[in-house]
Amino acid sequence: MFSTFLSHELKAFWRSKNTGKSIAIRVVMGLMILYLFVCILLAGLFLNKGLEDAFPNDDVVVSFCGIILIYFLFDLLMRLQLQELPTLRVQPYLHLPVKRNTVVSYLAFTAMLSVFNLWPILLFLPFILKVILPDSGLITTLAFIVAIAGLMLFNNYFSLFIKRKANLNGWVFLGFAAVLILIILGDFRFHLYSVRHISYLYFGHLITSPALVLLPVILAAAMYYINFAYLKQNLYLEELSSRKASAYKSSTDFPFLSRFGRVGDLVANELKLIFRNKRPRSALVMGLFFMFYGLIFYTNPLYGQSWYIFVGMFMTGIFIISYGQFMFSWQAAHFDGLLVTKINFADFLKAKYLLFTMISTVAFILTTPYAYFGWKIVLVHFVMYLWNIGINTTIVLFFANRNAKRIDLSKGASFNWEGVGATQMLLSFPLIITPYVIYLPFSLFKHADIGLAVLAATGIVFILTRNFWIRQLEADFIQKRYTIAEGFRNK
Repeated sequence: MFSTFLSHELKAFWRSKNTGKSIAIRVVMGLMILYLFVCILLAGLFLNKGLEDAFPNDDVVVSFCGIILIYFLFDLLMRLQLQELPTLRVQPYLHLPVKRNTVVSYLAFTAMLSVFNLWPILLFLPFILKVILPDSGLITTLAFIVAIAGLMLFNNYFSLFIKRKANLNGWVFLGFAAVLILIILGDFRFHLYSVRHISYLYFGHLITSPALVLLPVILAAAMYYINFAYLKQNLYLEELSSRKASAYKSSTDFPFLSRFGRVGDLVANELKLIFRNKRPRSALVMGLFFMFYGLIFYTNPLYGQSWYIFVGMFMTGIFIISYGQFMFSWQAAHFDGLLVTKINFADFLKAKYLLFTMISTVAFILTTPYAYFGWKIVLVHFVMYLWNIGINTTIVLFFANRNAKRIDLSKGASFNWEGVGATQMLLSFPLIITPYVIYLPFSLFKHADIGLAVLAATGIVFILTRNFWIRQLEADFIQKRYTIAEGFRNK
């Protein structure tokens, strides 16, 4: 059956109307991946030299044992962001005499066909053959290879499991990404523990006790079984949808939004769109990563208050920038339906304002621990928070009326330039430059605090006059709605 599944997928690819475009993209991606493979292979060939330079006081084998878990920690982080889920159109097979185990086994098998699974082999195998094999013998060498392969497969299936769970509940992805980032910061930033030491404890003992290789093998096998069982349980879409439907308690799933009426319902639908689809969800994840952006600037005395404006704007408004630049492309698949429904477009715009205000408020709260570097930083963050929800939101929605490029929500965010055009390039200039146009004249004449006050006052004015700007945006949209709809129909 595996050969049959492969044959059907190849036929579906060649018979697609976008075959030419897909081939061109795959050729470019293939060349980029080949270049990465060459770079990783070269790094693996000279890994012993690199370790000697990086850790001159340690034995090269000790250094190697210490970096393996660090690699797989960052490998897991990259997989969560970049690795695609293996897919198979299972609906046509559900009514045929095809065993569920066969379909699930095929999905589990194709999950191993990822470029991420070749990277550790190219990176670590040359070192193992050059250093471990002559020093410790064949048994220890095989133990290292099997252990690294086990960790590789564990990461592979664990990241896919997290992604599949996140398709049903977006908070799973955000929660796990946050935990992973905190683990990395706990070692490399706050020095609460040492992942390098933990890595050496295992791989160092693996040299003298090759039987320890069973640990990563058991972890990989357990993760494979968990994935297999989860896929088999959720193979039938009817069961999955009925189970999800029984869990719904309201039309919004977010009771606190009910107080906003129709606008709250529209925000709830937007949140569902974000949590259930790969690319918009990545905009939310990017905002989580940017919460640590201040550590680059606030720990370096070379960066002054002018940089704080830039950092504060990004940390409290990155979601507005990354998600808002593709407004209304997120609704491209059902945009024609929006045009003919009874939804008041003013309510539609109010929902966008409310969504951006909510997420920017959460982002501002998450940045308050930067008070450790001085309360002036929190003040700058608050000023840029007002600027983001007042002015940047309005700018983003203004440019949204000039964006007619479609986005396919089902596609991943990595190496995906769908929907990117001149509008996104033009949008970046007013978002970044406008606050400095106001602030820098005051800063140059040694009145930086007055500049902050003017920025805050400007943001507050835009917030208080939001209904006026909504009416202007609505009138602008009515003039351009058919041009936008026509652009969204082009697949």
